[in-house]
Amino acid sequence: MTAFNVVRFRIKPGMEGAFLDAHRGLGADWQGLRHANIIKTGDGRHCIIAEWESMEALAEARPKMIATLDSFRHTLEDLGNGLGVTDPVSGAVVLEVR
Repeated sequence: MTAFNVVRFRIKPGMEGAFLDAHRGLGADWQGLRHANIIKTGDGRHCIIAEWESMEALAEARPKMIATLDSFRHTLEDLGNGLGVTDPVSGAVVLEVR
């Protein structure tokens, strides 16, 4: 069953280019990743939204996702409220609308 993950970030001033560069070519060798997009949700605020073939594929890719995060962690601001620098969620599709 198709799955998605969404991760919210806040980028340090002047670091948006480095943040985006760290994601170019993202997942070229990540088995099960269908596609991923980064959206800008506000000043310095971004989300990555990725579609996966299954929750299993998403789970298997977590070590690679963490390694990628480690490569650009220095570009991120703490989100506050104990979240750290990311706010990730994931889950299986329960209703496909279109």
